[in-house]
Amino acid sequence: MPPTDSNTSVTSPGSGAKSSRAKWWISELTSLAIVLAAVTAARSSLADHYYVPSGSMQYTLMDGDRVVVNKMAYGFRIPLTKIDIFGSSTPTRGDIAVFDSPEEGHVRLIKRIVGIGGDHVVLRNGQLTINGQPLGDRRIEHFGEREALLNLTRGGGEDYDMEVPPGMVLAMGDNRGNSNDGRVWGLISERELFGRAVAIYYRKSSGAQDCIKGHAACPSGSGFTWLPL
Repeated sequence: MPPTDSNTSVTSPGSGAKSSRAKWWISELTSLAIVLAAVTAARSSLADHYYVPSGSMQYTLMDGDRVVVNKMAYGFRIPLTKIDIFGSSTPTRGDIAVFDSPEEGHVRLIKRIVGIGGDHVVLRNGQLTINGQPLGDRRIEHFGEREALLNLTRGGGEDYDMEVPPGMVLAMGDNRGNSNDGRVWGLISERELFGRAVAIYYRKSSGAQDCIKGHAACPSGSGFTWLPL
């Protein structure tokens, strides 16, 4: 009888395949985790999109619009924080900005920055005057090259008269009679701005129709589009 080796082990034919599959899954899951982390960081610090939940910015933005948000507009920040790494920038009058609600911190708002540090802002019957200069009429206001398509069908809302301190901004909706904004919850710090809306990339057909019916300057078209803000 041939001698036997008690230390000899027998490997199952399928164990090698199982080990290879396990290594493959670990590799794939690791790669997926890295991609998800990169996407999360990019959305937090570089760019994101935003769904417009209400009509407070009519007729510039319509309920249901989807917009692209540049999260580097006010500086490059550590992901998921408000800590600037470099390039902290001052908001520009007329920017459409995204920020947390001062009343409900978990709710993101989108409003127009109508006043920056040092501005004397006056609102009468829904029409803005900045540093003594009227910005337009009851249909359109001009912030440099930007246009605000106003909705004053429900009036102009609460009048306003204040000088904005340095480092603060006044945010207001273009639908002046139907907007919960800085006239209610006050000024906000520049540091609270997450990003600037740069364009509408999707508009519902109902939103496009309501916009055209409500304002002669509204752009036509619906679905996927590109409407700079």
